[in-house]
Amino acid sequence: MRKTLLGVVLISLFCSTWLTAQEDYFAEWFHRVDKTQAEQPHWVTPLATTTPRLEEEFRYDQLWQVNPAGVTTDNYDGGKGLELIPFEKVEVILNMPPYLAHNNPKVRDGFGDVAFLVKYRLLSANEDGGNYILTAFLGCSLPSGSYSNGALHAIITPTIAYGKGFRRFDEQGTFGIGLPVADTNLIGRTFAWNNTFQYHLLRKLWPEVELNSTFFQDGKNDGNKQNFVTPGLVIGRFHLGSRVGFTFGGGFQIATTHFHTNNHNGILSIRFPF
Repeated sequence: MRKTLLGVVLISLFCSTWLTAQEDYFAEWFHRVDKTQAEQPHWVTPLATTTPRLEEEFRYDQLWQVNPAGVTTDNYDGGKGLELIPFEKVEVILNMPPYLAHNNPKVRDGFGDVAFLVKYRLLSANEDGGNYILTAFLGCSLPSGSYSNGALHAIITPTIAYGKGFRRFDEQGTFGIGLPVADTNLIGRTFAWNNTFQYHLLRKLWPEVELNSTFFQDGKNDGNKQNFVTPGLVIGRFHLGSRVGFTFGGGFQIATTHFHTNNHNGILSIRFPF
């Protein structure tokens, strides 16, 4: 009987301590977010390049992709979603599967793959301390797409991201490698190198130019290179109430290489930071 009572007491103490820790964790959530973001530059997130900054927001993108035959594919959501900062120096992105409408009776519409991304900020300083950042990413997509709208296997993508600001000008970039977990000879590896050059104008305007390059190894596109020049404009952040803001932008990707899976793309991005 005494052992039973002792066990009940220990379990009660454990549950009470655990619940208190959980309450403290969530009560300190936004304080942790504010502290984390105060220690990094306050640039705006680019249209196509994933920012090295840690963000807490919900994001929706709309893409229009024109293939070499001139057929437009509508990409709803663009694989974006919820971005959270659960710990200092850490961001988790939970991407919703995009819905692809091909406008081609020979290709079935459907959802793409589910994906997620974890960021860990290695180095950073805000505008008063050097205006720079260095972050490591680890992304993973799961083969959950319907019909032929996803990959054959999961793809793991380690990435290094960097950024440096000079007064109103900043440069943000990433270099990542897409590694299929199987059938690499069929799917191939991709090496993605993206760089964004932004200028902060009139408080809310962020005109930018991006260079988005992909190099293919193995698979059907082995040895090819694809590059887009992406002029665009991001506007914000506007305050909507409490912690919630609103930022939006648009741009146009122009293919500059002979090989390309798309001739050009249009991008519309809507974000609600909080």
